[in-house]
Formats: sequence, structure tokens, C-alpha cells
Amino acid sequence: MTKPYLHTKHDGPNLPSGLMLPQCEKGIGNVILHPESPHLIDGVKCAPLAIWPDDRGYFLEVQRMGFGLAAHFPKETSQVSAALNYPGIIKAFHFHMHQTDCWTPAANMYQVVLIDLRPDSPTFGRRNTLYVGNLRPWQILIPPGVAHGYKIIGNEPGMLIYMTDRFYDPADEGRIAHDNLCLNYDWELQHK
Repeated sequence: MTKPYLHTKHDGPNLPSGLMLPQCEKGIGNVILHPESPHLIDGVKCAPLAIWPDDRGYFLEVQRMGFGLAAHFPKETSQVSAALNYPGIIKAFHFHMHQTDCWTPAANMYQVVLIDLRPDSPTFGRRNTLYVGNLRPWQILIPPGVAHGYKIIGNEPGMLIYMTDRFYDPADEGRIAHDNLCLNYDWELQHK
């Protein structure tokens, strides 16, 4: 079995062929406030989701096979998973060479971070920050070669439901430390 790529805080641009760590200035990149923002990383897509509240709580439809952002995902190999995360937790960064993710932050608020690692992409090195979850119910499509991670920014646990177009394969997943000096993402509170 091939070991997943693992990079630490100080690692430089030694990713798999076809990917490269950009040298970013300290910051959070473009904050995406609209699903059709011109600042989105190439291939990333966002779509608002309807929430149906009533006196019992709310209903959120996450996926329908053949519809929405993941309409092209093959039903034979698509996988739906969920991750429960405690307040303040940072899970970053992951990337895939082949897998596409479709994320739905279903409970609490998330600071989602995306970084384009594809040197041939017109948006190479671009960073996107999206504040999504209960207050902004969006779905996010993340293509291969885009590093992704998040921080739970509410006071309750967060639930991320995500669908992938392939079954989990550890050989396709790479990891980069959340505090990598090349990516230089600022996880601190921005609006103090």
C-alpha cells in the first residue's frame, strides 16, 4: 500500500507530480460571499441549499443522485460520509489527485479554506475562505488538486456531510499541515 503524502509546517514544494505548494503571503485570501463569485478557484462550485424550518427544528436535503453539484458523480463508486467535529477544531489540509468532494456543512458554522495547488490552473495559489453552515447553507464542490480544510467557528459541534465521486483510497489523499509556511493561512480571528 502506498503511504499518503504528509507535509509538515516547514515542507516546501515537493508534492506529487502535477501539484505544487504556492508561496502565499500571510492571510486568508478571497472571502467568498456569493456562490457565483468571480474569485472562486477554477473548478470550485458553490450552491445554496434550502432549509425547511418548523417548530420541530429544520430539514436539509443534502444530495439526490443525478442532481445538483454532484450530478456527474457515478452511483457505482460514490460514497457519502459524515464527520462530527468539536468547536475550534482545525482539520487541514487535505488534497486528492483524482477524487472530487462535495461538502455540505450541515450543523454549526465552518470556516472552509480552499487553496489551488495546480500549477497549470489559471487560479494557481489562490486561496478561498468561505463561512458556511447554519447561517449560510451552501454546498461546495472541490475538484482534485485543490487543498481543503476547515475550522469549526461556533460553540457547538459541527457536522460535515460529504459525498465523493470515488470510494476512499488512502493512496489518493495527501495532507499538508494547517500551519504550513508556504500556504501561510491565518487561522486567527479576523474581525477582532
